[in-house]
Formats: sequence, C-alpha cells, structure tokens
Amino acid sequence: MIANRPRLLDQVSIVCRRRHYSRNTETAYRYWIRQFILFHGKRHPVEMGPAEVETFLNHLAVQRQVAASTQSQALNALVFLYENVLTRPLGQMQGLRRVQKRHRVPVVLTQDEVKTVLSLMEGTCRLMAELMYGAGLRVHECVTLRIKDVDFSTRTISVRNSKGSKDRTTVLPAQLGSKLQQHLLRVATQHKEDLARGAGLAPMPDALSRKYPSASSSFAWQYAFPSTALRPWGDSGRLVRWHTSDTTIQRAFKKAVAQAQIHKHASVHCLRHSFATHLLAAGTDIRTIQLLLGHRSLQTTMIYTHVLQATRNVTSPLDSL
Repeated sequence: MIANRPRLLDQVSIVCRRRHYSRNTETAYRYWIRQFILFHGKRHPVEMGPAEVETFLNHLAVQRQVAASTQSQALNALVFLYENVLTRPLGQMQGLRRVQKRHRVPVVLTQDEVKTVLSLMEGTCRLMAELMYGAGLRVHECVTLRIKDVDFSTRTISVRNSKGSKDRTTVLPAQLGSKLQQHLLRVATQHKEDLARGAGLAPMPDALSRKYPSASSSFAWQYAFPSTALRPWGDSGRLVRWHTSDTTIQRAFKKAVAQAQIHKHASVHCLRHSFATHLLAAGTDIRTIQLLLGHRSLQTTMIYTHVLQATRNVTSPLDSL
C-alpha cells in the first residue's frame, strides 16, 4: 500500500489543489520543499524535524541573505509540508533567525512618465499596460482576465481568485471601453476559427469543466488576452488556448521604460502602485483605494500615503537661501 502512495512533491500538489491554493503558491511550495531536501543531502523530511528546518532557514538568512518575504515563503512551505502533508506539526522553533522586514516605499511613476511609457508601447501589450494602470491590476490578474468578467455597461472588472484567493471588483477606464471592445472582437474571430478546427476551449478552474462541460468552449470563458498558440489540456489532450504569458507584457514595458530614458527601477507592477498613488493624490479616500486594490489590511494601502506625504508641501531649506 505504501509503495502506491504518490511521491512527496505530488502529495504536496494534491493537498494544495484540495485547498484551492493558486498554482503560483503550489509551485513556490514545491520549490522550497525540494530545496530543503537537497540542502540536507536528499534526506526524506520524515527523517528530519524542527532542527533541520531551522538550519535551512537560517542558511537562507545568513549565507544566502534572502529577503524577509523569501524566508517567510520558505517557512510557510515547510510548515505546510509538515502540518498538512506529513501531519507532523513542527511546533516552536526557538533558534530560528528571522530576516528583518524592510519597509520600502514602492516605485511610482508620475502621470507624465506613465503617459510617455504607454505612448512607446503598441498593440495588445499597450492595451494590457493601460488596463493595469487604469484598473490597478496585478500582472497575473491582467493576463488571466476572462471575457465574462468585463462589464462594459457598468464599466467594471471582476477580478477572480486573486492573491489570497479573493475576488474583487475594480473600475474599467471609460477611455478603454471602445479599444477593449475592438480587441475582444478580434479574440471572438480567433475563437470561431479555433472552434471550426476542433479546438476553441479555455482551461477551466477547479472542477468546473465537469460541472459545466460546455462552458470551456463558450466565448464568455475565453481569456481576454489569449496565447498565440494552442496547447494540449490535461489527460484529455484536447487543444486549449491559454492566456498570454506574464513575461510578454513585462518585457514590452521594460523596453518602453528604457526608450523613455526613465531612470527608475520600474517594473510593470509599478503601474498598480501608480494607479493607487494618483488616485490618492486626486482625493480618492483610502478605503475606496483599498477595495479597488483588494488589500486585506488598510495598513497595506496606507503605504501610498507615505509616497505623497514624503514630498507634499515641503520646501527644501536650500531653496530658502
């Protein structure tokens, strides 16, 4: 019976999916558990315990000098492994050396900088960047957006199963309405062509493909920003069109920032930071911004007040000389 049990990392995936964790979380947990096993000479975690976990996490902090969030992710993965997969909770770890968390101010572009960068982008990548800035979306929220979750009549976007497995509603910029509709018309044409050749399916979350067998072929469930390639889906081998890759928009944005000669460490995620900061500067209350961003805690959203308060209405004493 034991010989028929799934391999350890496969067990991790099974428990993650049973708990409806995101694929990113599952991938991260598998990575850190594998690193833990390799660090201890490929010993099985059943043969180890809190002391070995402490040694590994302290190694990350001291030798590898990882960020606090990285060490926390590794810790969460190992706690998950021992508590939920092996059913052997670790308990207290007195010798654990936690990396001190640094409170960093997010990189924010000015409105002129955003306008310049967007003007240097084109096609679908520009539309995605405009949507991220205009609606405060994360990269993965943008690329995984389904057509059914865009409501042109109320000018809203429903973000499903976001970070922390939460749903939220955010604003659809008015000036993107016609542009996004034209884009979706092209997606609809592509979808009809896919259906005509026996494809036209979109991957479905959880077990919805069994509950609603025909939904994956409907236009509503297709991704708003589909991949250019068709790929086999699961054991069925049926061809589906996934969403475009995160790296597609990330590379296009990075190239535009370089062309604009903006010397800030600006990734495409800074469009979300800029969305929040510019709303705050325009007088939008912090609670509304928290809801639009999907932050669980108001403290997380409050960091954007620090961006504004750091320089607002302050005159350098040098300018008074």
